[in-house]
Amino acid sequence: MSLPLIDGWERASFAQQGMWITERTGAGGRAYAMPLTVRFDGPLDVDALLAACAAVVGRHPVLAAVLAERDGEIRLLTGEAPPQIRFTDLSGPSGEAAPEAAIDQALEAEVARPFDLETGPPSRFTLFRLAPGRHLLQVVAHHAVFDGMSKEVLLRDLAAAYAGSAPAPLPISYGEAVRTEQERVAAALEEAAEFWRPRWHDEQEVALPGPARPSLRAAPGDTLDLHLGDEVAAIAGPLGLTRFETVLAVLHTLLYGYGNTTVAVAVDLSTRTEETREHVGAFVNELPVVSRPAGTFAEFARSVREEVRAIYRFREVPLARALGGISPRAALTPVSLSYRGRSGADPSFDGLETSVDWSASNGAVRNTLHLQIVDGPDGMRAHLRFNPEAIGRAACERVAEDLRVLLEGVAARPGTSIDELPLPARVVRAVPAEAAGAAGAAEAAGSVAVASPAVAPATQGADAELVRVVTEIWCEALGTDEVGPEDDLFDLGGHSLTITQIIARVRDRLGVELSFEVFIDTPTVAGVVEEIGRSR
Repeated sequence: MSLPLIDGWERASFAQQGMWITERTGAGGRAYAMPLTVRFDGPLDVDALLAACAAVVGRHPVLAAVLAERDGEIRLLTGEAPPQIRFTDLSGPSGEAAPEAAIDQALEAEVARPFDLETGPPSRFTLFRLAPGRHLLQVVAHHAVFDGMSKEVLLRDLAAAYAGSAPAPLPISYGEAVRTEQERVAAALEEAAEFWRPRWHDEQEVALPGPARPSLRAAPGDTLDLHLGDEVAAIAGPLGLTRFETVLAVLHTLLYGYGNTTVAVAVDLSTRTEETREHVGAFVNELPVVSRPAGTFAEFARSVREEVRAIYRFREVPLARALGGISPRAALTPVSLSYRGRSGADPSFDGLETSVDWSASNGAVRNTLHLQIVDGPDGMRAHLRFNPEAIGRAACERVAEDLRVLLEGVAARPGTSIDELPLPARVVRAVPAEAAGAAGAAEAAGSVAVASPAVAPATQGADAELVRVVTEIWCEALGTDEVGPEDDLFDLGGHSLTITQIIARVRDRLGVELSFEVFIDTPTVAGVVEEIGRSR
């Protein structure tokens, strides 16, 4: 039995709204593709597995949904086209096994195919025949409808459907889950804002090894596999920490060692409730954990534990909603961490041996450096995903080695002072390329760089009535009585939904379709007026 997608509620979740905006600004793309691969060895019933894929989509209609802007709101709607469910034979004409290079190429091609959230579908299933008795199923879904826990839910439901059984009905529809979440966020918004104001400072620079240039933009990424060994468990137990809290505290300590006195690491926190734990969907929120490492590691780690547990009270509230002033982007901080614990065994498919890649790479990264960990019955799998244009492989290899050495040092002496641990050598923060270029030009000219003369506001000479209408639209969307022509939208507390509301109102009143890029490049009334003038 499947429940309707909407059930009387069409508004997209906050996570979906943020990703939709990021996609429209061109800052998401492949970084939001979430691949999952399962290898089957044995007499697979191909038709039964393809039918099971269709059954999973029926149970979780969000996999076939679309996101569209309607009247200044992002709506989650039932898509017209179902997800592709395909069978592809990669084996040779005589049944010989497909070369690994051909398999990798086929998987890469599926991950690279872009999603369009407005036309859908946001997921696809491809079953590859590799050789007689060997198959591989690849599922690729957009993060707007999928998260790490969704992988486990999907495979459990897929195994049940393949076996001819049906899971228990879901308690609520996806739309109802979104509605209740948004009600909880509205109730917690004021308290969350008070919590975050003294904690959050949008520091976008970070000291890392090598000629690092911190980035908050999605980009092609590379991966290093990490072998963390047993040190994490050895540290966590005696200190009364979870493994996640332990890894987070060690990562903060490592960044402190590089010279960051204040450390900010964005973490993915699940927003699932008892009613949504069996849903496929994006039930996750990225929030920052900020610290100033000091004292013994044990003391500091416990302070990180307390901070994480304080943050957990507001895990459903997006930071941009609580504070405003945060422009749409792929990640909150240059360094981030995702940790997912798995307690159960891999799903069982009768008569088949299966192997699941729970952390398959999409070949992209949303910031400079992301530590991804899946901790399951078969051990801890850890990967460093990095932007090679922001931090080179050699520098990332140094981070991996420094992390290993630090873990060993902490495991041996968790009660010692942080400054007495085997910290890495401090690094000098890289000067951003633009600033370095300007400084170099000034030095070459033998002079100090001087700011360019101020450019007259774009509203000078513009039609006064147009300025008045655009200003009125901004005031309505921001819920304020006054907005200056050069006031920054995000400094005024605007966020992703504010942009869609302004665009919708400009479209309705002025007949002009604004691009999202204008709100990234010049998020002011003056910038919008100038863009409208160019569009007419």
